[in-house]
Amino acid sequence: MRAKIFGRKGDKMNIQIFGVKKCFDTKKAERYFKERRVKYQMIDMKEKGMSRGEFNSIIKAVGGLEALIDEKCRDQELLVLLKYLSDSDKLEKVFENQHVIKTPIVRNGKAASVGFQPDVWKSWE
Repeated sequence: MRAKIFGRKGDKMNIQIFGVKKCFDTKKAERYFKERRVKYQMIDMKEKGMSRGEFNSIIKAVGGLEALIDEKCRDQELLVLLKYLSDSDKLEKVFENQHVIKTPIVRNGKAASVGFQPDVWKSWE
């Protein structure tokens, strides 16, 4: 008999990890869930990226687009450009250039976190 893993509202956890294979925090997130025997789906953002629906859902869950942007990313020119764009243009530009998003993004249903956040993930169990 398998043990069920439950989320906040008694639902089974449905974990998705959006990350990059070479990112240390993404690797640590995968290890965190493996050690707890929680099944997860890994989405490599260099290969696939987020769909429009996933992107919008994650923005709502983390409290806005600013929480997703990695100020230390390599594309500093795009970061400067983002500061001068309107909110809707900024949203579109980040969706088209997902390499400026912090990783990992861990999603559990409608809840999500950005970066290595084991305390948040523990609250989902």
